[in-house]
Amino acid sequence: MARAAGNKNIQAKLVLLGDMGTGKTSLVLRFVKGQFYDYQESTIGAAFFTQVLSLNEATIKFDIWDTAGQERYHSLAPMYYRGAAAAVVVYDITSKESFQRAKKWVLEIQRQGNPNVIMVLVANKADLDTKRDVGNEEGEQYAKENGLLFFETSAKTAQNVNELFYEIAKRVAKAVPLRPGGMKLHRRSQDRGRRLFCCSG
Repeated sequence: MARAAGNKNIQAKLVLLGDMGTGKTSLVLRFVKGQFYDYQESTIGAAFFTQVLSLNEATIKFDIWDTAGQERYHSLAPMYYRGAAAAVVVYDITSKESFQRAKKWVLEIQRQGNPNVIMVLVANKADLDTKRDVGNEEGEQYAKENGLLFFETSAKTAQNVNELFYEIAKRVAKAVPLRPGGMKLHRRSQDRGRRLFCCSG
């Protein structure tokens, strides 16, 4: 989730999902450190990064969870995407299989994730256009039909990488209202009581 404090300092959890080898870690490293490695070791479990973006309307601190793409880690994924303000689902434009897998991730997050999550479909490795197996229109059309943002990126050339994260930051800033200080505890406790009442058997 995203939390606001003071004059729109927002902490937002962002998760990257997708098949192994789609370039999730490379995208994060390009964004956070401005680096790219031709050979990137596979992530084990998940890796954690932070990055701060300053917009006119807010300062966003992203807590970024880069999840492992191997099937054996799939059962851990809900730990990372639950409560996320944004989910970035990545596929490799040279792999139709990774695109099909990305669709499954989208469905899973729609079913089990935060209902207000900002979801982005990312077609990575745009620098490998000559080996393309998934057309730009195909990805764009799927994103449109499912209410997702869509970006075609290249972690190698940095194409659209910053644009991707800035667009997410802008959407997060819009989604988090600037709340006045103070807590209304009585309302919360009433809600809690109501939940217990409605759900006790």
